[in-house]
Amino acid sequence: MTYFIRPATNEDLAGIAKVNVDSWRTTYKGIVKQDYLDKLTYSSREASWKRNIESEQNLILVAVNEEEQIVGFISGSKTQEGEYPTYDADLTAIYLFEHEQGKGIGKAMLKQLFAEFKKLNYKSSIVKVLEDNSSCRFYEAMGAKFIDSNPIQIGGEQLAILTYGWQEI
Repeated sequence: MTYFIRPATNEDLAGIAKVNVDSWRTTYKGIVKQDYLDKLTYSSREASWKRNIESEQNLILVAVNEEEQIVGFISGSKTQEGEYPTYDADLTAIYLFEHEQGKGIGKAMLKQLFAEFKKLNYKSSIVKVLEDNSSCRFYEAMGAKFIDSNPIQIGGEQLAILTYGWQEI
């Protein structure tokens, strides 16, 4: 099957929300409390992604299959002021349906996002990922280096969020 990557629009909100919620439920099962995952809704994620798409600071790309169905998305922006001063950009989200993982789509989305970052004169990027998320290996395989670990509260539970970085994208 062929996939292509393009900028997200408001017409993509339902597809992005579905990938977001479904991916959280598969990726974070056993990591995040199940009742938190069960309470995720498409409508709340759709509203959140609407704000993200409409913000000029965000870059959001979708991966679409031949049937025009969204199978994944990636987003990024400038790093938060003072957070990681030696890094320009922040890969804020990358999600794929579980059955679409391992096909090179994530790698293609990441390369496209980095190409978009370069157009904005960003030269480096961070990504934050929950410690027990297997995607840590994906980031490492894509050349990211571990920077640090910080606590984060999700669903009333304290977890560790790791920050990785690419000094050069």
